Amino acid sequence: MLQKKIDHKGLNYKITNAGLSGETSVGGLTRIDYFLQQIIEVFVLELGANDILRGIGPTTTAQNLQQIIDKVRLKFPTIKILLLGMEIPAWIPGAHADEFRKLFRRLADDNRIALVPFLLDGVAGIKELNLQDGLHPSAAGYKIIAEKVWPVLLPLL
Repeated sequence: MLQKKIDHKGLNYKITNAGLSGETSVGGLTRIDYFLQQIIEVFVLELGANDILRGIGPTTTAQNLQQIIDKVRLKFPTIKILLLGMEIPAWIPGAHADEFRKLFRRLADDNRIALVPFLLDGVAGIKELNLQDGLHPSAAGYKIIAEKVWPVLLPLL
């Protein structure tokens, strides 16, 4: 959906989706070097949801995401980065949930990068916008997500 928006604007960018289903921040950190072998002008980082689901703590997630950002910037010092934030579901209370809610904003602020605070805002928990597993967005959910990401991504392009 974002590639179609890029093409419609006549921008010379090609999106490469490097995501893997079930990927955690440690998996992304392990695989990032492979993707840094190609020229990247804008880097979109979206990891953390599976960390939440697998009980990986917010401190570990933040450290892994920071290491990914550091590696990307080391290879491409002038790169533009967009961080897509995730949140722990509202039904999980406590300090752990609060830390996950804050870590993406802190990373974006500390690194001076663009941020979509909660990628699934307006989609998470809405039955008709998710697949039967209740976790992954449906096509209708992805339309909403693309509309949230696009205004933050476009200025980076």
